[in-house]
Amino acid sequence: MEEALQRLLDEDAIKKVHLRYCRAIDRRDFDLLRSCYHPDAIDDHGDFVGGIDDFIAFCREGTLNFLSTTHHTTNMLVEVEGDSAKTEFYGRAYHRVPAGEDGEEKDFAVNTRWIDRFEKRDGEWRISKRLVVVDTDRVDPVNERWVPDEQYRGRRDRSDPVYE
Repeated sequence: MEEALQRLLDEDAIKKVHLRYCRAIDRRDFDLLRSCYHPDAIDDHGDFVGGIDDFIAFCREGTLNFLSTTHHTTNMLVEVEGDSAKTEFYGRAYHRVPAGEDGEEKDFAVNTRWIDRFEKRDGEWRISKRLVVVDTDRVDPVNERWVPDEQYRGRRDRSDPVYE
């Protein structure tokens, strides 16, 4: 019973790291992003492969190309083996881009999987290796909006309401 309880606690801790990763990317909270990875971790996004310092620099620059990003997590498979775990998180990410020459904003939508190795070091679970796999992608034009301007809008920094 104690072993099963520990496994559930470990799975929950790992899932929370992934959810913090999504918040960190969407809010451009690079301190939070750093806290999701071990210092010697490797992130492989395909167009980027490297350590956490370089990944943060990549995200800091790359996310400036978007008006907003929204990462959703769906299926979450976590397989804990002692102080390491293999995970597969399914998700969808939307990246709103500003209007181009055609005058239309667009959403880049991607169905993705984060395939990770987590390690528990000094009692804390973090990503030690991340591989991002794109299953499908598409571009959606934003032709109209229906939410009124008075609605609270997400912000891409620590002024977002989630930090209040």
